[in-house]
Amino acid sequence: MAHATMEETAEPVSAERMRRVLGTFCTGVVVVTAMDGDEPVGMACQSFSSLSLDPPLVCFCPGSASTTWPRVRAAGRFAVNVLAADQGEVCRAMAGRDKFAGVSWTPGPGGSPLLDGALAWIEADIDQELPGGDHTIVVGRVRDLAAGRAERPLLFFRGGFGHALQD
Repeated sequence: MAHATMEETAEPVSAERMRRVLGTFCTGVVVVTAMDGDEPVGMACQSFSSLSLDPPLVCFCPGSASTTWPRVRAAGRFAVNVLAADQGEVCRAMAGRDKFAGVSWTPGPGGSPLLDGALAWIEADIDQELPGGDHTIVVGRVRDLAAGRAERPLLFFRGGFGHALQD
């Protein structure tokens, strides 16, 4: 397969082009949750990653326009809930206005909401925030974590949900 040279692809790197090309990279889907006083808050996120084993760090990248991120920041800690293939509706709920309507959860050891049915959860304290263009790079120091049921993960690919192929 021949690859175009930079001179042949001098088209500007637009947001639409970024979405189209980077949409070919399949990502897992998580929900980042926290408590804002007595109220649970959450946001769907596909920009999550393990960062370091020593010290134990994870990161995620909320958009600058997020109205949930400031509430998570104020909590100082968060949980990452790794969604299962059958939790597309949970993800859609977290992308909407009434995020926790019909979504069952329990408080984690650090108090952050852990979503019922998630494949795994990670609780972390906010360690660092770094600028990342139109996003913030949030580094969390892991305080506790566990894996739940052994199912396929919910994946995001080319603008939609999918799941891993069977073994």
